[in-house]
Amino acid sequence: MTSGISAGALFDTVLIANRGEIACRIIATCRRLGIRTVAVYSDADRNARHVRLADEAVHIGPSAARESYLRADRLLDAARRTGAQAIHPGYGFLSENAAFAQACADAGVVFIGPKPSSIQAMGDKREAKALMQAANVPVTPGYHGDNQDPAFLQQQADEIRYPVLIKASAGGGGKGMRLVEKREDFQAALLSCQREAESSFGDARVLIERYIVRPRHVEMQVFGDSHGNVVHLFERDCSVQRRHQKVLEEAPAPELGDAQREAMAQAAVAAARAVDYVGAGTIEFIVGEGGPDAGSGDGTGNFHFMEMNTRLQVEHPVTELVTGIDLVEWQLRVAAGQALPLRQDQIRHRGHAIEARLYAEDALKGFLPSTGTLQVMQFPEASAHVRIDTGVEQGDAISPWYDPMIAKLIVWDEDRPRALQRLRQTIDAVRVVGVTTNAVFLGRLARQADFSAARLDTGLVAREIDTLLAPLPGADDAAWMLAALGLWAQTRASSAGEDTSPWALRDGWRIGASAPRYIELSAGGETRRLALQPRADRVEIGFDGAAMQTATIAWTAPTLTAALDGVRRNVDVLVQGTQVVLYRGEDRFVFEHVDPLHRHAGAEAHAGAVIAPMPGRIVELLAPLGTPIKTGTPLLVMEAMKMEHTLQAPHDGVVKAFLARQGELVADGAVLVDFAAGDEESST
Repeated sequence: MTSGISAGALFDTVLIANRGEIACRIIATCRRLGIRTVAVYSDADRNARHVRLADEAVHIGPSAARESYLRADRLLDAARRTGAQAIHPGYGFLSENAAFAQACADAGVVFIGPKPSSIQAMGDKREAKALMQAANVPVTPGYHGDNQDPAFLQQQADEIRYPVLIKASAGGGGKGMRLVEKREDFQAALLSCQREAESSFGDARVLIERYIVRPRHVEMQVFGDSHGNVVHLFERDCSVQRRHQKVLEEAPAPELGDAQREAMAQAAVAAARAVDYVGAGTIEFIVGEGGPDAGSGDGTGNFHFMEMNTRLQVEHPVTELVTGIDLVEWQLRVAAGQALPLRQDQIRHRGHAIEARLYAEDALKGFLPSTGTLQVMQFPEASAHVRIDTGVEQGDAISPWYDPMIAKLIVWDEDRPRALQRLRQTIDAVRVVGVTTNAVFLGRLARQADFSAARLDTGLVAREIDTLLAPLPGADDAAWMLAALGLWAQTRASSAGEDTSPWALRDGWRIGASAPRYIELSAGGETRRLALQPRADRVEIGFDGAAMQTATIAWTAPTLTAALDGVRRNVDVLVQGTQVVLYRGEDRFVFEHVDPLHRHAGAEAHAGAVIAPMPGRIVELLAPLGTPIKTGTPLLVMEAMKMEHTLQAPHDGVVKAFLARQGELVADGAVLVDFAAGDEESST
């Protein structure tokens, strides 16, 4: 080692070359071990939580990752300036960059991860497949060669037989991956995959693999040290995915046969040994249709190596909860030259853990990322059963520059049914206002019949998408009344302590009687006016013109306890500006408080236009000008938050003009397309 510390001694100072949730998670372990931490930050992250938590922080550049978090020279300079002896790359960014790992070694800084040669070998999917075949690890049939000619790749796909997967050679995390189900779709998918691969990884090369029908995604956590020891820490099931990106992960993998579990574990260890692996890594397998033990008489077949992630995984907490092992601590100890703390026969697992990824995204609008300030962010308290890993706090902003993850919701219990119930309760207890989240989608998925019964495969979400993304239920009468009561109670509580003279009270007092208080709310295109009449020990409430009901309420923000129509309910009501959000069990209702003093804009400011749903870069203009097209026709492709998003025609019509150029950066709400309805165009 060239770090200036004796072999085996833990580091004094570690620089974390990452941001957000994983940076905060690494800081927590370092703090427990008495290790000083250095954070790095871009312009967008100047006030981020990981910056506030670290002992020291260094600014490394503008908001764009390629000018900050992907600048190895600036990261190494920050390590030099702060005296950091080691760099933890987290996941994403430069965590699997062999050149960065080598640059750390050349600079005398320990890279907390595998050797550059191991990253290089496993980072190129084609080379990795060859290595695995040599190590007798089963691989998926496909083409992993150097010839990248589109016609040749088409021929290979035809020979492999559809459906096939096109995968970026240098890719990971579901980026640069396309499923092609029929021949005529291949070339368009290839072009899109290559473009995304070049943008995300700086390498447009791809490989082609047979797509296993109804596959499961099962991965093995492995760990190696510099003393020749390699162990596995059991498996995780990551089959529940959307567009090849994981949504729910769990450990252990349910409904996996013991013989196959052991065969996969041994294959994972062999794979790690094949590249002389040191540190934390994950061997990802695809398990074919026909049951976990199909494919061989001894129950060990029917799985294939997909890839190795030469870093810590996003879903590592589920392994930590079932094994009781802090994987970041193991990373630090192994990087410092220590042997693995436990032998394989000393590693045990207990219970079941599940993780859900809470994102700032609008699932009902095509999972578009949502940006804004987290005006309210509340989670269940951490316990032996619930763990919340997050990189943000209430008041922080979700920016367009990086992945929109808000938190990882991780639960543990003695078995899967109980862990699943914990997950549902935890998701239902999420309270976020200021951005749209995927909490409703996650809650529905956690209750979906196939997931509940552990009938898992990577196509589950796609098959059930219509149900999972069904419109939110309309508010019933009780929901309207509870929202109005919550708004009234919050307003009354917020004015407590103010001037209490008769002239300042806002209780509707009149000579002879009190006037009712009127609250107008809107939701789902409907507006309703409710009347509230406070009494000494109760409130009378009803819809304007209808009979009043008697309610008794208690308010301890944000919880409203209301006995209404003979039913006592505990609900949460969050009020931010004119928005009133009611949480009732697994249901969420969003109302708008109609302020009579507020002047509402009439028509849409940009009628007939297609608007940017978020800040991003225009990648490609697709639709022809002046030619009638149908609803859903792709108009353009924009890149935002590291993903490509295709904007489609909102109705039948004609593209009159594109108002943004290819390659142009556009702001949230920018008008991108002048789009006219068919009848409007024909009448001009």
